[in-house]
Amino acid sequence: MASLQEPWLLENGNLKGSSKEIRHGRTAHNMSSSSLRKKSDLTLVSKVKCGMLRHLLTNLQEVILGTKLSVLFPAIPLAIAAQCYGFGRPWIFALSLLGLTPLAERVSFITEQIAYFTGPTVGGLLNATCGNATELIIAIFALWQHKVEVVKYSLLGSIISNLLLVLGTSLFCGGIANLGKEQKYDRRQADVNALLLLLALLCHMLPLLFRISGASASLTAVPTLQLSRASSIVMLIAYITYIIFQLVTHRQLFEAQEDSEEDDGDVNSEETPVIGFWSGIIWLVGMTAVVALLSEYVVGTIEEASESWGLSVSFISIILLPIVGNAAEHAGAVIFAFKNKLDISLGVALGSATQISLFVVPLCVVVAWMLGITMDLNFNLLETGALAISIITTAFTLQDGTSHYLKGLTLLLCYVVIGACFFVSKTPLNHGNVIDLGVTSEVGVITA
Repeated sequence: MASLQEPWLLENGNLKGSSKEIRHGRTAHNMSSSSLRKKSDLTLVSKVKCGMLRHLLTNLQEVILGTKLSVLFPAIPLAIAAQCYGFGRPWIFALSLLGLTPLAERVSFITEQIAYFTGPTVGGLLNATCGNATELIIAIFALWQHKVEVVKYSLLGSIISNLLLVLGTSLFCGGIANLGKEQKYDRRQADVNALLLLLALLCHMLPLLFRISGASASLTAVPTLQLSRASSIVMLIAYITYIIFQLVTHRQLFEAQEDSEEDDGDVNSEETPVIGFWSGIIWLVGMTAVVALLSEYVVGTIEEASESWGLSVSFISIILLPIVGNAAEHAGAVIFAFKNKLDISLGVALGSATQISLFVVPLCVVVAWMLGITMDLNFNLLETGALAISIITTAFTLQDGTSHYLKGLTLLLCYVVIGACFFVSKTPLNHGNVIDLGVTSEVGVITA
């Protein structure tokens, strides 16, 4: 047994607190991803006599082969080879998306491993920050290439996907699998997330309404941008408060999901870390770099994929990117719904949507501000309307603390209608350039 625990012991990592305390640092996002992990058989690795080689092989087996999505890892070198040898750009886009799927789950796994050594509070903060690292990195690269519409579309799609597709599928599958049981969840946690999502919706709607109510775009462009930046700062403050609320002052509201999993040995199979602290840091840096590389490929080839497949950029960004990029946590949420653990499923869907709305979106506005790029919170009428309907429908669905399959089916049908809307929409990628030019002429930034 000692030989199996040796890799992380070799790095002199000290566990912070008991295993019960460590689990307080886990988020629903991490517990959802854990459902896709598989226990590694280290029998052959433990027979290697060289300590450093045994350490390296153990890390490779735990990180690369320790997930059911490991079959998708070959897409990463194939995407790099396709880029280096000038293969078709749509192929690069598709392979990069497939490669991002296991990477998103592995980043969640590694942050959880690091949390064993940092303690529950720091670990929870790390998990909350890295929960949607893939979306954030894609958005940053799109900003760097001045593709503001891609940023808006992809983040909007992630929010709508979590609220309607993930939550809808979870409630529908959980209701079908548990027809003879009354499905309940902690309404207090759902209320907190719904309230924060409504705050984010207000911050998105006001710039749009301000633009619509203005006499002309040239007169309202700069005030709209200023309002968006002020609202982004408010949203970031709200998110920081939410993290303190979740991890410190009202942690008991988020403990029900962990208590419910203690009866299930399969869910909480990892009581001790399987990789060391410094190994986790190295793996996290390395995988973040690979995620950044593939994100650059995705952003750089999305227009060619749109033309080749006959799909609009808005449909690819709002529908396809979130489905493929978040497949790991989506599958985990559905698995827990099958097990009648709706608190975890809701934590994944609502928590991820809240993080994107209150953290990733305003952070992108602030980063664009720092880079001298014009980005506001005006997501246009159609997109903002879809976001409003998604948030309001979800809030009404979760108001009574119980669930059945009809609620899930309704959310799924809403997602289908929204997807059909963006499928038939052929709005050009540069539809906002006229307004952007009006803004940049007054703020001194040229984005053309």
